[in-house]
Amino acid sequence: MARPRSIDRERLLDAAEEIVRNQGASALTIDALARACGITKGGVQYAFGTKDDIIDAMFTRWNRDYDAKFAAVAGPDADGMQRIRAHLAATREADEVSMTKAASLMAGLMQTPEHLASTRQWYRDRLAGLDADTPESRRARLAFLACEGAFLLHFLRFMPLEDAEWQAVFADIGGLLDSDGCPDS
Repeated sequence: MARPRSIDRERLLDAAEEIVRNQGASALTIDALARACGITKGGVQYAFGTKDDIIDAMFTRWNRDYDAKFAAVAGPDADGMQRIRAHLAATREADEVSMTKAASLMAGLMQTPEHLASTRQWYRDRLAGLDADTPESRRARLAFLACEGAFLLHFLRFMPLEDAEWQAVFADIGGLLDSDGCPDS
């Protein structure tokens, strides 16, 4: 009696990322993923269920390292300022290879409206608790936006930064959270 073939979810996710990176988000189908991995569509559906489940698993995998770093800095009951500080720290210490992959794949996946909702909610959650009427919260919001701009410019390779420059940029961004709002000179 033959042993049932096991489905390697990580291998499926690697193949899904490759499809999105090379052919675009619209090319990611259960059939295309099955063909790329040499398994049946039923095998893909057994592992993930639906295309949306595959995409959710891709985002979960990309965010695993970030989430751990974020939680270590933010703690369990973080307020708005603590969430921004944690986001800056987690992004600053991002793994180059996985974040480059995540940024480019995210850009491809965000072209479909149904995948924008969870990303929009993620951003709302990061900024929750900031009071736009206080100078500190306005600087925190600006720091968050600068962080996201640096992330996208760097990891989408519009403006790649050497590590020393990346660290200096984040020191400047972090300076926005200081009481005077000025980066260290």
